[in-house]
Amino acid sequence: MGTKALALKWFGGEGQSPGICEIPLETFFHATDYLRSEGCQRVVFIGTSKGAEAALLAASLDQRIGAVVAISPTSVVWGNIGPGKDGIAWPERSSWSFNGVPLDFVPADPAWVCEYRDSLVSYRGLFLRCLDRFAETAMSAQIPIEKADADIVLVAGGDDALWPSELFDQQLVTRRKKTGKSVSFIHDAEAGHRLLFPGETTSRSTQHAHGGSDEADARLGQAAWQKVVTLLTA
Repeated sequence: MGTKALALKWFGGEGQSPGICEIPLETFFHATDYLRSEGCQRVVFIGTSKGAEAALLAASLDQRIGAVVAISPTSVVWGNIGPGKDGIAWPERSSWSFNGVPLDFVPADPAWVCEYRDSLVSYRGLFLRCLDRFAETAMSAQIPIEKADADIVLVAGGDDALWPSELFDQQLVTRRKKTGKSVSFIHDAEAGHRLLFPGETTSRSTQHAHGGSDEADARLGQAAWQKVVTLLTA
């Protein structure tokens, strides 16, 4: 008995999109194929931020995924971050595709004025503004978490300054509970976008405001890690 781990490179590699732009969700299905071929009986996806967005989408389409730990996730699909395979980053496109078709996404509002926290740009207000301004689009861009058979664990800090992951988690929990399927929500009101698992010393971002503190981020990480260990040893 044991656990096998795969750190998947899903953009920026050879033959891949240089940015998070129309990434084929099949990339994650292939990862599951590989893990299953290596004898893994239960596949658990763990992702943070855009990685959590991908993990939840993959689980909604691939029922072989047994569990997902989504750290600082979103409840809807957003636009690209960086260029696609064509090297073009604008006009805005979806972050993901499936069967060659881009997924619906909530666009960015070009009229948004930058907000700052500790001299760094905080994008939290941008995402809240876009959800409000493009409410109808946001409905079609929802991550269909209710379709996933996987055990779902959502992790968020209430002081997330990059995007409102706590709000996103609450939306996901509400939709998930309507189906009667498994969902857990791990939360710390003072933690930010970053999470620190036991022993991790990841530096704070110097590019964007993430919120939280070393102490709160580590506290949330400790709580989440206990759930991760439970899932991996189930």
